[in-house]
Amino acid sequence: MIQTIDGIQFKQMVLHGAAAIALQKQQINDLNVFPVPDGDTGTNMSLTISAAAAELRKGEPQEVGQAASITAGALLRGARGNSGVILSLLFRGLSKTLKGRAEADGPLLAAAMQEGVAAAYGAVMKPAEGTVLTVSRLAAKRAVEAAAENGDIDFVLAEAVRVGYEVLAQTTDMNPVLKKAGVVDAGGQGYLVILEGMLAALRGEPLPELEEEAKQPKADFHAFSTEEITFAFDTVFIVRKNDPDVNLTPLRGYLNSIGDSLVIGEDDEAFKVHVHTNIPGNALTEAQKYGTLELAKIENMRTQHDDLAAGKKVQSVDDLEEVEQQLEAPTAPEKRYGFLAVCAGSGLATVFHDLGVDGIISGGQTMNPSTESILKEIERVPAETVFILPNNKNIIMAAQQCVGLTDKQVIVVPTETIPQGVTAMMSVDLEQEPQQLLETMTGALGGVTTAQITYAARNSDFDGFAINEGDYLALLEGKLFGTDRDITALLEKLAQQAQERSAEFITLFYGENVTVEQAQAAHELFASHCPDAELSVLPGGQPVYYYIVSIE
Repeated sequence: MIQTIDGIQFKQMVLHGAAAIALQKQQINDLNVFPVPDGDTGTNMSLTISAAAAELRKGEPQEVGQAASITAGALLRGARGNSGVILSLLFRGLSKTLKGRAEADGPLLAAAMQEGVAAAYGAVMKPAEGTVLTVSRLAAKRAVEAAAENGDIDFVLAEAVRVGYEVLAQTTDMNPVLKKAGVVDAGGQGYLVILEGMLAALRGEPLPELEEEAKQPKADFHAFSTEEITFAFDTVFIVRKNDPDVNLTPLRGYLNSIGDSLVIGEDDEAFKVHVHTNIPGNALTEAQKYGTLELAKIENMRTQHDDLAAGKKVQSVDDLEEVEQQLEAPTAPEKRYGFLAVCAGSGLATVFHDLGVDGIISGGQTMNPSTESILKEIERVPAETVFILPNNKNIIMAAQQCVGLTDKQVIVVPTETIPQGVTAMMSVDLEQEPQQLLETMTGALGGVTTAQITYAARNSDFDGFAINEGDYLALLEGKLFGTDRDITALLEKLAQQAQERSAEFITLFYGENVTVEQAQAAHELFASHCPDAELSVLPGGQPVYYYIVSIE
């Protein structure tokens, strides 16, 4: 049995936990009951703890308090979605108890788990039972009981995991929605997968490996010289096609003439190129004859080889963000108030900019931004006080974690949808004091109704609807309103709702997969039901949602 752990062991436990949930994140995603495309609990929790694993790999913390502090700090900044924020809070409480400790035994770990639960419950305004909160609370309770029976740390953690899974099984009956779907809580499952991975590390089990991250035999970089690298630049880029039927044979021939190791993959919408060449700029220029350049990565293999041969860390494009953060100081305040909005889609970004938003944080459904990415945008806003519009209920908590991480005053307006964000910005009065302005913006949210049309990401029986993957889904105020194989039928129902609500202002933001002609047809449909309403149709460019409808 293992009585205590130090910082090195705690680090290994976190690495195991991160690897364990990375392997199982899709199974956890599949537990999400609501069938719309979602931020996905498994993905968010995996990305969150992966941030901690990456930070821990940079050093060898000797004391458990130091390792826990590094973990908590990285989790805080890397938190994505509500599940990721709650996970970070569970570890933040853990760090608080372990602060200053060289080692931790079973009783101390149990107390730390209790502190983590307290931190998580304290941050959630309306804690719901049958969630990760319930699982973590009862697992920590059992840890305390187990520590009184046997102080070995592996025994305490094993008992917490065992009881945690017993509680997890009961979450199905605690929540009517989970019960109807016959699944357990996704967040609770993710938390236990991480704890189980940490326990595996204590027991000396090998670190799980993802197939794509499988270790390759290490090459001897002294075996050949830099001069033997004929083409220096490893060049990878993606181009969005102008024509789905474009013939890439001429491009393939040109790229072969200026380099080697050429691979071109394509589908109907885009193609991806990998080539080694000495003139990467020419490769990019030639490729743009076939479409629009979206993403590019260029790395100098000769300098990388020299670094490897010298035993140095190899620089790559992955280091650019870190370098930018080191070079980029917070923007000095030039005004009293600034505003940030979270959205996805160039059209929506334009709308918010036109309303006075200083910066856009790219994100939304399926791509919840991390606390770190939100914080970075806060520092760029030249204002003393920065108001954040999350525009998604799964991003609000991550935004709130930024409070206290910067010298600027950060105020989160609890907008859950794009229309709410637009309405909040339209109510801004720059003469008001910060809290008064927050009350004004928050008060305006009740005057707008949000409707959305998306698609079913999975088969489901939800709220009385038998849903098949690929069905169109209509949401009204976040709740499932209708499902159909015909999107026009759902638009008709939403137009009727607007009519029943005596809508005076209606705005349709159409997504990236909707044509101008289809959007115009939707406009005419709403106009026929609400002839007296002021009706606007704007290109939002948003993914996932075909239409976002604002009804006032």
